[in-house]
Amino acid sequence: MATAVGFIGLGIMGSRQAANLARAGFELTVFNRTRERAEAWAAEHGGRVADTPADAARDAEVVITMVVDGPQVEALLDEALPAARPGTLFVDMSTIAPADARRLGERVARSGHAFVDAPVTGSAPRAQDGTLTIMCGGAEADVERARPLFEAMGRLVVHAGPIGQGQAVKVLSNAVSATNCATLAQALVVGRREGVDLDALVEVMANGSAASTMLELKARPMLEHDFAPLFKLEHMLKDVRHALDEARAAGAVFPLAALAAELYAVGIGRGLGDEDFAAVVRVAEAINDVSL
Repeated sequence: MATAVGFIGLGIMGSRQAANLARAGFELTVFNRTRERAEAWAAEHGGRVADTPADAARDAEVVITMVVDGPQVEALLDEALPAARPGTLFVDMSTIAPADARRLGERVARSGHAFVDAPVTGSAPRAQDGTLTIMCGGAEADVERARPLFEAMGRLVVHAGPIGQGQAVKVLSNAVSATNCATLAQALVVGRREGVDLDALVEVMANGSAASTMLELKARPMLEHDFAPLFKLEHMLKDVRHALDEARAAGAVFPLAALAAELYAVGIGRGLGDEDFAAVVRVAEAINDVSL
């Protein structure tokens, strides 16, 4: 019998992840705050649309949340936990503060259930084709229980440690990505200011030690000012801030990530929060009074 899954949150990432679970044969009940989005998803992929988070959790063996931040996850658990059957596995695939994940894991355990934090990386294209990287925090038995679902959504599943460690790995990884992207943006803008052939610059970087996934994914969108959101700038800033909070709590510093956070924060102030995080190049353009 197929595992019954309650899937809560059908945004850019969640809708694609849920689609891969449906294709893999899992029995889905989906909930989204905007019901029309859930109904459109079910019309395309099957499954049942839940009226509430409690409805999504009631008959599920596994409940997955994929939303924006910790407060949203907590609000959903407020509704879902009382309705869940004893021993339900709750898997949060959102990116939230590691401290929030640890606290929510304790709360879920007190309610008689299990919890795994399992944020993802790879952006919308990899969510689409089921090749995400999934980093998990939780007890080994709980991670193994969720593994068949993870393998339907991702190419690489990494058990990072106890609850909260999946989130810690994710936000540190995203802080590096954000810094890389901001550095790339500045290099392109300085190149434009100097009159450099930017296609030549990108080609040389791609074939030298400056090569990176970020260069491959974001250089062309920056040059073409194509900021259709694969991962929103406001969400990247949230993740970097979580990484900085973790660093401070550990008595460590991450100055380059802090500098990147300043650029993304300026982007928010300029109304770029809903754009792809490659739009940080617009901040670099403004600082240098030049346009790509």
